Amino acid sequence: MLYQIISLLLEVATGVLGGACLLRLYMQYQRIPMSARSGNPLGRFLFALTDWLVLPLRRVVPALGRWDLASLVAAYLLLVVQFLLLWLLAGAGGGLFAVPILAAFGLVRLAISGLTGLVIVFAVLSWVQTRSALSDLIERLCAPPLTPIRRLLPLVGGIDLSPLVLLVLLQVASIALGHLQALALLAT
Repeated sequence: MLYQIISLLLEVATGVLGGACLLRLYMQYQRIPMSARSGNPLGRFLFALTDWLVLPLRRVVPALGRWDLASLVAAYLLLVVQFLLLWLLAGAGGGLFAVPILAAFGLVRLAISGLTGLVIVFAVLSWVQTRSALSDLIERLCAPPLTPIRRLLPLVGGIDLSPLVLLVLLQVASIALGHLQALALLAT
């Protein structure tokens, strides 16, 4: 029981912090202003959650074009620590080499879960027709993955089904990721 409680707490903590690092990475890639003056409601929150880890990493991990690799490495390191602690709590049995593999798959799973959440919030906000800085930000974050689907799928009775299609594709990707992870762990 104690292992399950600690596992849950670690998963929540790394999910929030790692997700914030990935969102920071994605927002910087999209060139979304994140300063307090920009009016971005998430910018200060993301900086407050991630600066303690991302800023020191920037000294050793340079950006690659528009990609802030320090944010990506920060999310990965958080997941490595999570799986390392769980491995130690489980008695440090088995191979330690599985920890970085689990962290890599966990990073992709976190990105899929984050995008799934964004698309769900986007779909709900599109139904209620609210205009706010947050809804505009979420729309801007969801536009890149939805645009190719919208090109292929016309409106059906005036309804945009591209968020539904993207959610199904993300679920398929999540299932495929689970099978790839199992194969990768068997091969090691």
